[in-house]
This record gives sequence, structure tokens and C-alpha cells, in this order.
Amino acid sequence: MTAHTSTEVSVKKNRSDALIRYGALLALLIFLLLMLLPFFMITINSFKTESEYLANGPFSLPSGFDLEAINTTWALTDYSTKLINSLLISSSTALLAVTLSLFNAFALGIGRIRGRTFFLLFFLMAIALPPESLAYPLYYLFNQIDLYNTRLSIILITAALHTAFGTYLLSSVFRTFNQDILESARLDGCNKLQLLLRIVIPLSWPTLSVLFVFFFIWTWNDFFLPLIFLISNDNQTVPIAMALARGERGMVITTQSAAAFLGVFPAFIFFLLFQRTLTKGIMSGSSK
Repeated sequence: MTAHTSTEVSVKKNRSDALIRYGALLALLIFLLLMLLPFFMITINSFKTESEYLANGPFSLPSGFDLEAINTTWALTDYSTKLINSLLISSSTALLAVTLSLFNAFALGIGRIRGRTFFLLFFLMAIALPPESLAYPLYYLFNQIDLYNTRLSIILITAALHTAFGTYLLSSVFRTFNQDILESARLDGCNKLQLLLRIVIPLSWPTLSVLFVFFFIWTWNDFFLPLIFLISNDNQTVPIAMALARGERGMVITTQSAAAFLGVFPAFIFFLLFQRTLTKGIMSGSSK
């Protein structure tokens, strides 16, 4: 009787666990659909003509892939130039921010320099500092050194802001680094630079890759700082150009959808290309 009762309890528990798992999966699927719905809407409306949109509404599928709205927005915004600007700024910023974060975190997490707690608090405050409060001082500074309205200004400013977060994160990772490996490398004659290049970077490569992906996406989507520091049409990024295009085209919904689509699509492709790298980095961090 006892064995029979325990079996029933076990079956009920398994059923309850299964219901919880399937319920969580269903909730995640619904959340995924809600997240993808806006992108799906701007995609299908980007390939409609204006008359087709007015006749069938925003939820209907396009009868064909009409490229009029895409071509109009592309030509209106000089999209090729804006795409090159965004790719150059985002990749350079991400690379510079990861490099600076690596050197800072190596000194704080492995080098164990004096006053590292103070430096970590400084970087933590830099993370919490809103970029809006830095707009005027940075504008005045870069205007004085003749870097205002240049892509280099955005690269330097954004890389510095990202470095604060990257340093704080990597310092926490490096503090838990296997000291036996580091000590063995020192006994084998590795200096600090060799220790960084041959030991720390290869073992931390998944984390560095995740930082690069995040920094790239954050820089690509940044709107506030490029709006202030890139006033020339030749230096503007994709988000700025797409926002201006939607304003210039008034209420033509197909052109607005095309502008939103062209603004989001490159970042979406980049995320898909580096999805495996991102997953490996997150799984590597969770298994340490």
C-alpha cells in the first residue's frame, strides 16, 4: 500500500513538472511572438505600395515584393553612406571598448593594483551616469579640439562609456581566474604581457566575444549622442537618417515602414551571424 501510494505521488509530481515546463514553454513562445510582431509588421508593410496598404490595411500580406518604398528611402537617405558610417563606428567602438576593458580589468582583477576598490567604484559610477549629463561638456571639449562633427568623436565617447561597463564585468571575471594556471605561467617565465596574450585572452575569449557583440549592438542603436555630435549628412548613422526620413516623408506609412526596416535589419543580421558566439560565451560563463 505504501509503495502504491508513493508511485501515485511520483506520477502526480511528474505530471505537475511536465505541466510547469510546457506552461513555461508556451509563455515563452507567446512572449517571442509579441516581440517579433512589430518587426513582422514593418517588414510586410515595407514591401507594399501605398494604394495596397490603404486598400487592405496593415495586417494583410503583400501581394508581391514591391521595392518602391525601399528604393525611395534608400535614395532619400543616401543609405549606403549611412550604412558604412554605422558599421565603421559600431565596429571601431566595440573593438576599442573591448581592448580598453581588457587592459583595465587585467590590471584590476589579476594585477591586483592598489586602490582597485576605488577604481571599481569609479567605473560603477560611470555606468550609472546618464549620457545626457555629459552632452554639453563633451560638446565643448570636442569643439575645442576640432573633433566635433567627426565619426572619431562618437567612437571615442561611446567607447569610453562602454569601457566602464566592460571593465567592471571583466574585473569580476578575472578575480575568479584560476590562480594555479597564472602561477604556473609565471614560473615558466611569462611576463605580464605574455600572461595576458597567451593565457588570459585565450581563456577569456568567449566573454570578450559577448562584450564585442553587445557593444556593437548598443553603438548601432545609439541615437542621442550621434544626433548631437554628427550634424553633417555625410557623417550620420543609420538610426539618425531613418528618423529624419520618417519625418521628411510625412504620413506615408510604407516609406516609414521601409525606414524602420532598413534601420533594424542590419543589426538583426549581425545578431543572427554572431548568435552562436553569443550563446557559447553565455554558456561558458555559466559553467565556470
